[in-house]
Amino acid sequence: MSKIKDSTGQTWLQRFRKARRKKVKIWGRSLTRSLASFLGRQSLVGDTPVLDSRHFPFLASFTGNWQAIRAEAIEILKHRDAIPAFHNISPDQKKISKGTNWRTFILFGFGNKLEKNARQAPLTTKLLEAVPDLQTAWFSILSPGYHIPAHRGVSKGIVRAHLGLLIPREAEKCRMRVGDTINVWRPGEIFVFDDTYEHEVWNDTDEERVILLFDFDRPMRFWGRLVNNTFLGLMKFTAFYQEPKKNLADYEDRYEAATRRANDNMEKLSDDG
Repeated sequence: MSKIKDSTGQTWLQRFRKARRKKVKIWGRSLTRSLASFLGRQSLVGDTPVLDSRHFPFLASFTGNWQAIRAEAIEILKHRDAIPAFHNISPDQKKISKGTNWRTFILFGFGNKLEKNARQAPLTTKLLEAVPDLQTAWFSILSPGYHIPAHRGVSKGIVRAHLGLLIPREAEKCRMRVGDTINVWRPGEIFVFDDTYEHEVWNDTDEERVILLFDFDRPMRFWGRLVNNTFLGLMKFTAFYQEPKKNLADYEDRYEAATRRANDNMEKLSDDG
């Protein structure tokens, strides 16, 4: 019965899941809008689009080691074809991630370390493990000429940091708008922002942009932390969490296989020599 397809080629089960996913999205947007004002009032670090980095002293370990972090990213990029696009991991991002223009090498997802990927960047992983209440972290790789359309994040209870690693020479042409604020990445510099404010990215250069992106819990009062943790806990039961979780495991295996093949080929060349 579940395999009978309609005129669109979908089974009734696929239609049901699609309709349920749509309802969950609508419910989620409504809930996040309702929570945003409350969580903003609970914030201990202000409620502006871009936050003062001095609130987060642990960020100094990233700016102090940015060149070593960049070196790990460069090694990972040697197998860029095995690095998934953002929407390959999270299909909900299809509207803002097209083709392979925005690749993501994920080290932590939803608070969990991806062990195989983490082994590719041991220093970066060690620094990330010291971040209080870390949620997600990845190397974000943006193709030349790509524009990420305006969008918003899910929870005001989480803030996001960007560390510049490989930045186009014409840095002013590679920028991000958060609310009404324009930010330009610089190698070794970091900034923190609230991604529930509308934001978008332009790379109007002919060079790739690579940053380390990571999310962590916003410092809040007790009730704000409680509400945010409850909301994030509920999210883990939805497709928003479950689908990327499965995809992460698949692509982690693919990247590991790609590096293994490359190493095997190098050994063969060495033996032949």
